[in-house]
Amino acid sequence: MKKLWIIGGVVIALVVAGTITAVLLLTGDDDQRADPEPTSESDVPEGLEQYYSQELDWRDCGTDRCATITVPIDYAEPDGETTEIEMRVIGDDDAEKHLFVNPGGPGGSAIDYAVSMSYALGDDVLDEYAVVGVDPRGVGISSPLECYDDEQFDAYVDTDPTPDDPAEVQAAQDQLSGMAEACEANSGELAAHVSTVEVARDMDIARALVGDSEFNWFGASYGTYLGATYAALFPEKVGRMVLDGAINPELGPVESALGQTTGFQRALEAYIADCATESDCPLGTDPVAGEQRLADLLAQIDAQPMPTGNADRPLTEGEAFFGVALPLYSESLWPELTKALDAAVGDGDGSGLQMLSDLYFERSPNGSYSSNIGQVITAVNCLDATERPTFADMEADLAQFEEVSPVFGRALGLGAAGCSAWPFESDAEPVDFSAKGAPPILVLGTTRDPATPYEQAVELADILDSGVLISRDGDGHTAYQSGNRCITDAVDAYLVDGTVPEKDPEC
Repeated sequence: MKKLWIIGGVVIALVVAGTITAVLLLTGDDDQRADPEPTSESDVPEGLEQYYSQELDWRDCGTDRCATITVPIDYAEPDGETTEIEMRVIGDDDAEKHLFVNPGGPGGSAIDYAVSMSYALGDDVLDEYAVVGVDPRGVGISSPLECYDDEQFDAYVDTDPTPDDPAEVQAAQDQLSGMAEACEANSGELAAHVSTVEVARDMDIARALVGDSEFNWFGASYGTYLGATYAALFPEKVGRMVLDGAINPELGPVESALGQTTGFQRALEAYIADCATESDCPLGTDPVAGEQRLADLLAQIDAQPMPTGNADRPLTEGEAFFGVALPLYSESLWPELTKALDAAVGDGDGSGLQMLSDLYFERSPNGSYSSNIGQVITAVNCLDATERPTFADMEADLAQFEEVSPVFGRALGLGAAGCSAWPFESDAEPVDFSAKGAPPILVLGTTRDPATPYEQAVELADILDSGVLISRDGDGHTAYQSGNRCITDAVDAYLVDGTVPEKDPEC
């Protein structure tokens, strides 16, 4: 979760694989197949009866079933304007239970992630549940938030992440306010109503419409924030809930940014230490000197963008920042970072780091973006923010950020000011994240997770009245798809049988 330059949390498998073709959602319908039936409930929130009882027009999408759900843009005005969210159900048509999934971001497509998770989950889990992806409002194919066009968003990504003079600070503020104006101009009222509380309320409508009395959830990264918010709003409706790569929803922007700085520094040190064991590591064989070499490289690119082979698109510091950060999400991408750094350090060629930055934002070689994740992150996080420090506020705190991480500290510290120029505010009431009355909720944390530092999993498990911590000692973002059998067995046993570890298995 992040403001402006703070890295968003989305499961890396989704980013690397790219989006799965959503055009399948547009295929026809098959009246011979059974469709989920809405549950009959007596405690529907007042004024929302029409949404909980709506009749869905189910259709085939490949071998799955899909439907469009209508929800109010503003829950305070349920008879006002509406928006549509898309849902995909994968698995047995007659499944009695559904497992809703979300990859985080905010801005990652839950529909794409549902397809991925239908292969990742154990067979015994898939025998128990149909897997459901609902693209949150404003995301993917659910009435996507439209703000900057491709060329404008290129300029946004290129914004200096370490502004060090008034002109650069003003440019950063102009980019934020400009994107907000574009969101409002192109998406209207929706731009002010993509908060996590509103998305969680959408999820409850989706739960009812597939016929489940309980909400079963697997949320990764920001998806843990969304799951925790649902549990806070509807503790009595929580079924089995797994929060993987947890975020502490009670942290303010400065605390959150400092925690993420710690997480990325930890992951960077692990990468550099591994790289330094190879004689041809582009950062050298001394990890301490290697980190300084990387910091110097970013400063060099800040002063003068690096050639990439495309004269119209040299590597900027903003792109280099994301190009270094993205591979830290997964140990499997470390070789790609080494290759990109070798080209940059050895040949002055920034094309590899630029390619990694493009991968993070899902930018195609033709300059188009296949998702709006880079814009939704700011829109959602700023609506969720209860504090909005300015760049001047953060300048006073930068020393502690830079002490934690010479490479990431300044950018991530200033990133906490990324909502200072955002004009929209949410009117949602604060929620009690203890979720009293909810059954046991599994909270997964990885010790060297860059985007969602391990400490936040410990904190969330403590905040939740029924939180149960499961720790993974390892690298990369999130735990379940890491190949750690201890994690897999613990999560699968919980989802299938409700088995809860008596203590942290420390996988």
